[in-house]
Amino acid sequence: MWEQRFVQTERGRFEVYVKGNGPPLCVTHLYSEFNESGDYFADGFTKDHTVYLVNLKDAGNSDSVRAAYEYFMFETVFDLESIREALQIKRWVFAGHSTGGMLGCLYGIHASRSLDALLMVGAAAREYATSSSACIYHIDHPNHEMMQQFIERLKDPNLEQNKRQKIAEERTKLSLYRPDDYRSFFSKPIHKKMSAARMNFFAREILQFDVTKQLHVVNTPTFIACGRFDVQCPLPFSEEMANFIPLAQLVIFEESNHYPFLEEKVSFELSVQEFMKNNHII
Repeated sequence: MWEQRFVQTERGRFEVYVKGNGPPLCVTHLYSEFNESGDYFADGFTKDHTVYLVNLKDAGNSDSVRAAYEYFMFETVFDLESIREALQIKRWVFAGHSTGGMLGCLYGIHASRSLDALLMVGAAAREYATSSSACIYHIDHPNHEMMQQFIERLKDPNLEQNKRQKIAEERTKLSLYRPDDYRSFFSKPIHKKMSAARMNFFAREILQFDVTKQLHVVNTPTFIACGRFDVQCPLPFSEEMANFIPLAQLVIFEESNHYPFLEEKVSFELSVQEFMKNNHII
């Protein structure tokens, strides 16, 4: 289990879960609510790092926002910086999957000085749903309507836990290269919820999100990973990020969809370890 901590900062109090040993590494997601059971993506880094799994404002037991602008990704970067400073960590690695990786783009743009490295998996530097019919959030994608129905049901805070687990399973299967292997990938007793307020804000913010023209200022080593068959943030968006970020390394996982850290777990972890060693982080 992960150790729960509360970190008081000048920007509010944040709930942070900690596990592992080694150089510090931060993980978060724009609208997930983490708890002591942890997170599949974050768990893979605990072998070589002390991992700080952060609940953002209005997620879990972190403080609520006082104004809507605090939900913006730009503001969230400064929330993470306030947590790092309160923990008296000079520099750390930031790792983000999906929307966490989108946040990583902004973190690298505005605070590379605080980062030893960036890890972004299945992410994008701009709005993806309307520009690619390969994306499951595009209206022309064959599973678009099903995905939207699952998301709306998961936003319900009163949804019974067993129903929530079943809906979450069916939603996740839509983003797996081998859906029938779901149980082998997600076998740990990890459970988390979704912050409806943060999700709803992100659904509006993403419509105008595009930081591609700023990626050239990211001056920290950056590991970009994507499954060949990613339906959430299709591969061309990772290729685009790798083309614009000067110190980027792109790794494509040929038998993965949106979860290469589970679908090709061994290869993914070896790739990350090699990247970290090459950049003298572990």
